[in-house]
Amino acid sequence: MATSIRLDPETEQRLEHLALTTGRTKAYYLRQLVESGLEDLEDFYLADATLERIRKGEEKIHPAAQIRVDLGLDH
Repeated sequence: MATSIRLDPETEQRLEHLALTTGRTKAYYLRQLVESGLEDLEDFYLADATLERIRKGEEKIHPAAQIRVDLGLDH
């Protein structure tokens, strides 16, 4: 899927320099950034959504001490 983004001039220049210096394309580096950054964004926003459900009482929580007992980790 083709996607277009606008970059500020400084970022565009840095990306261009990196691409020229390494012989890779700007698209290569943009794909790398999206792939690595997407995982971080997913972690953050999904955790934030879960925390909000916990605050609203919509998400079941389990105390760590009880989990340790249930798993037989505490004798």
